Amino acid sequence: REDLWVREGKILNPEKLFFDEKGSADVQLDCKDSIIAPGFIDVQINGGFGVDFSLATDDFKSGIDLVSQKILSHGVTSFCPTLVTSPPSVYYQVLPQISVRNGGAHGAGILGAHLEGPFISREKKGAHPEHCLRTFEAGAFQDLLATYGSLDCVQIVTLAPEMRRSSEVIRELTKRGICVSLGHSVANLSQAEEAVQHGATFITHLFNAMLPFHHRDPGIVGLLTSDKIPAGRRVFYGMISDGIHTNPAALRIAHRAHPTGLVLVTDAMAGMGLAPGRHTLGQQVVEIDGLNTYIAGTKTLSGSVATMDTCVRHFQEATGCSVETALEAASLHPAQLLGIEHRKGTLNYDSDADFLMLNDSLYVQATYIAGEEVWRQDVSGM
Repeated sequence: REDLWVREGKILNPEKLFFDEKGSADVQLDCKDSIIAPGFIDVQINGGFGVDFSLATDDFKSGIDLVSQKILSHGVTSFCPTLVTSPPSVYYQVLPQISVRNGGAHGAGILGAHLEGPFISREKKGAHPEHCLRTFEAGAFQDLLATYGSLDCVQIVTLAPEMRRSSEVIRELTKRGICVSLGHSVANLSQAEEAVQHGATFITHLFNAMLPFHHRDPGIVGLLTSDKIPAGRRVFYGMISDGIHTNPAALRIAHRAHPTGLVLVTDAMAGMGLAPGRHTLGQQVVEIDGLNTYIAGTKTLSGSVATMDTCVRHFQEATGCSVETALEAASLHPAQLLGIEHRKGTLNYDSDADFLMLNDSLYVQATYIAGEEVWRQDVSGM
């Protein structure tokens, strides 16, 4: 129940204003008992509103602009556009069109791309097209560069750590400040631990597209309670909290085992925000039926159509956690994962004034980026 002071796009420590400058606020806003929370950060979103980030189109830029505009109403103030496994030609066309940029009235900020695949396991490919999967051959890291073309705007790479020569690739990516995530994998626990020792810090959609937990070898899931994590390091894990991809009991198990590592992701695809029916996810056709999304003609789950605010509400309801904990899983934790918690994901002094107003049921009422209102629910409830 305090004031939040904002100046020049940053959250201000008012002490300096009061005592040194003897100033006061130029504009005052009554938040009418709303909760003020840091803006949400989505580190895995494949598209939405008819736009698919894994399709190389002439108007790709306008597609990414549309998604960044539309997710403001769901509380997302920055995101990592995510590409699923694609042929090299797609990376060569799409990646140069993604640039890191600040958010604003035009839409949520872009933190860099998340490349999910193609260096993943055939057995756990999920909705990724098998003919595009690749392994690390003679060149290892050079193979990765040849596949993607450029790593200039890349923030996260998801790969399967059991692949031969993955360790050197993880080291090279980490050296460049790129976050390595483990996923779509049949790795056992010691392979996963080795990947973390080489620099991996994230797990892509925990429980989905990996070996199920087994008491003698818990696989990647075992990283949540591993005692082989280097000192001072934290492993984060993404969860699709849409009530479809992960049973609420599994969500509770993960959260209780390692609460400070949980990062909510939507894994949303082109069909988010659209009517049920057929849509795309990269090279595949997918069918949406309610909140279920399958590769057409199969029962293979493929991405989600959940929005971030829905995931936050479902997470809070499923785990019974505090409101603060639910909000931090979508803001503070992804910021810590990407090493930007000094700028994003909190309401601390000097951080970016990206914040939301929510009601007590955690429905977004207004979204602010750099202290400017960029979306507000109109009075008619639209």
